[in-house]
Amino acid sequence: MKKLLAVAALATFGLSNVAMADEDIGCGLGSMVFAGKEGKVFKVLAATTNGTSGNQTFGITFGTLGCDGTGTITSSEKLAMFIDGNLDNLARDMAKGEGETLATLSEVWGIQGQDKANFAKLAQGNFAKVFNSENVTSKEVFANLNGLVAQDATLSGYAI
Repeated sequence: MKKLLAVAALATFGLSNVAMADEDIGCGLGSMVFAGKEGKVFKVLAATTNGTSGNQTFGITFGTLGCDGTGTITSSEKLAMFIDGNLDNLARDMAKGEGETLATLSEVWGIQGQDKANFAKLAQGNFAKVFNSENVTSKEVFANLNGLVAQDATLSGYAI
């Protein structure tokens, strides 16, 4: 088993400069395997592979599989990462105007308790603007929602 891990590690070091992380799904084996493929299905498969097999952590740690372990996570990146990992549940919660995923998004966003109901109402009332196409990406969802937050008199202070 140790030999297999060593061979896999050496093989991935050779691939470290082949591709950079996909903006929607991050880095990892899934990003490498599904490189060049288009569409939501392939992005979901790649993201699932990256997240469930532990290879993304390995890639970030050792700078392989298109990962770069340097840099700082910004608030917008943190939000984008949360949205990316919870896109379907977030869509469901936004359509209802309530739910665990929407509540967690407001927490990650830093929305204060007194403004959370306004945030949920804004998200629900503008669902079609936030999720504006069947193939909307997590980055687009964040940008659309952030734009709405920026335009809202009560919530504009939370815009990133």
